[in-house]
Amino acid sequence: MGFNIKLPHEQAPNPYCDILHTFDHFYARKVCFVRPSEGFVIFPGGFGTLDELFESLTLIQTGKILHFPVVLVGTDYWEEMTEWIRGELLANGTVSAADIDLLHLTDDPDDAVERVLDGYRRRRGLL
Repeated sequence: MGFNIKLPHEQAPNPYCDILHTFDHFYARKVCFVRPSEGFVIFPGGFGTLDELFESLTLIQTGKILHFPVVLVGTDYWEEMTEWIRGELLANGTVSAADIDLLHLTDDPDDAVERVLDGYRRRRGLL
């Protein structure tokens, strides 16, 4: 399922989506995107990707949504950002070690899927 957004440039629907809904506004898209999620598997991207990543982490951190796995695929791409988070945000006390534990880096698609499935099982009391 894909939640697309109308933008003046650069945004096209993912051709692999079986079901597609296109939104006019970011807020409505985010609500529909985050609330029912069982996990995020995030691939390299730009500001929009970072916005959705940090929005989800903030909502989990503040208890506004239930905890779900946030998996970053592409260790080469995400490593420097996660090192910065540890070296700056954690070191300055603006996030906790538990907040950093919300993120999981991987290059293995099976690992990404298993993390989301484990989160689902945990939330449903199946583990």
